[in-house]
Amino acid sequence: MTAVVTTTKGRLQGVREGDNLVFKGIPYASPPVGELRFRAPQEASSWQGVRQASEFGPRAMQVASEALEALLGNPEGQPRMDEDCLYLNVRTPALDGVRRPVMVWLHGGGFAIGAGSDPLYQGSALVDRGVVLVTINYRLGPFGYLYAPDFASSPEDSCGNFGLLDQIAALRWVRSEIAAFGGDPENVTVFGESAGAMSIGALLASPPAAGLFDKAILQSGAAHQVLTEDVAIANAAAFGEALGRSALDASLRSRPAAELMTAQAKLAASGGWASGRSAGLELFYRPVIGGRALPGPPIEAIRGGCCGNVPILIGTTLDEYRLFGAMSPRLREISEDRLVKRVSQLVPDGDIERAGSLVGVYRRERSARGENVSPYDLFCAIATDWLFRVPADRLAEAQSANNGRVFHYRLDWRSPYEDGALGACHAIDLPFVFGTQRLARRWVGRGEEVDALAARIGDAWVAFASGGDPSTASLPWPAFEAKERRTVVLGSECRVESCPHEAERRCWDGVIA
Repeated sequence: MTAVVTTTKGRLQGVREGDNLVFKGIPYASPPVGELRFRAPQEASSWQGVRQASEFGPRAMQVASEALEALLGNPEGQPRMDEDCLYLNVRTPALDGVRRPVMVWLHGGGFAIGAGSDPLYQGSALVDRGVVLVTINYRLGPFGYLYAPDFASSPEDSCGNFGLLDQIAALRWVRSEIAAFGGDPENVTVFGESAGAMSIGALLASPPAAGLFDKAILQSGAAHQVLTEDVAIANAAAFGEALGRSALDASLRSRPAAELMTAQAKLAASGGWASGRSAGLELFYRPVIGGRALPGPPIEAIRGGCCGNVPILIGTTLDEYRLFGAMSPRLREISEDRLVKRVSQLVPDGDIERAGSLVGVYRRERSARGENVSPYDLFCAIATDWLFRVPADRLAEAQSANNGRVFHYRLDWRSPYEDGALGACHAIDLPFVFGTQRLARRWVGRGEEVDALAARIGDAWVAFASGGDPSTASLPWPAFEAKERRTVVLGSECRVESCPHEAERRCWDGVIA
């Protein structure tokens, strides 16, 4: 069964999947190829007749991780990669004129991999609760975040934030078109995980994004992971060297895309980037401070009240970093001496004494809770807080101080994978949010408890998207404020905790602004 919808650019024919209508591969901007490579997204063209919307558009160019794809339940046969990637997908209950809450998903992947078409994000469980779901692709890696002012023809072209501007263009499309798909353009929630959440942290502070969404859900990402202009320029120079070029100029627009991806892979393997490594996690591509898209550090703009009217739901998993630690055999064998040196890379000026103090506090607190205190376990806990938990806390504090509505969570569900070695790791929230836990059984497990937690989380996310409060009949959710720091812990038994892991959190005062 098919359905046809009329947009301002032309008519689209989608398909029925179960109880949903799905429209795939909708262009929200012109293909960013040729002279449009390394430029802000341009308006999509209109078309004649009825355009088929039954197949996903291409993924953005990327160097995918086969092991990670398998773990996340993404099978082979994904859409091909192409620079022509600026497409989105809409899943809706009906084309009946009802104005339903809209949820716009920004996928994660370190600003380097991923796609809105990944099976884990198919989202019928959310749509069945009465929302319209939009998933998008945006430019990744050098195509999305390479800062190269030497070949720009205008200031906006040199900002290095093409991927961020793609997200803004997609949100503009939603405001303009979503009513035709049964969505309410005045009730839009943007939600994302990892790099998607970090993107939202930047969008909250981006002037061109103001007014394009009404609520935000940030899963395992906040507003600290951005690059300064000098670091972005240095990274671009390193990229140019990998390409065998002394400078990046306009001729880069005509180089084969495969050459750029080869240079990216070469730099990732060699560690030849100027900067961007975070606790051993590569985040060389990130939004860049400067220009119209991101005039200043987003956390400072949020503290200044730029988005005080936007309700925020934000949180992390308990053991975020264990996903990345599992990919590093050397880290798993880290010694006590090397632990302190490694932690010193996370504190100002590489202060060994302060790093030793951090390690001591984490060892004491984890021992008191009966948790493992091997050097590897300690580093994973410290890196989790440094990269994910504390930035999320800082954003929650900033928004709360401006009388914004903030709700905080921590997901404690532990993966059974590799005898529990991953713990409640990074990205384990995804199957629970989208109700796709059965695609990821080897990762999240199976059984009534898994399904019950997915139902609770899905209900809470839709409740927040509908009215700005994640509370449900089965899970009351108090607002966050800086004194009590009330946090909903999501797991086998959901509960509310005040000031969880407070001693560890206080270690970062004066370290993370």
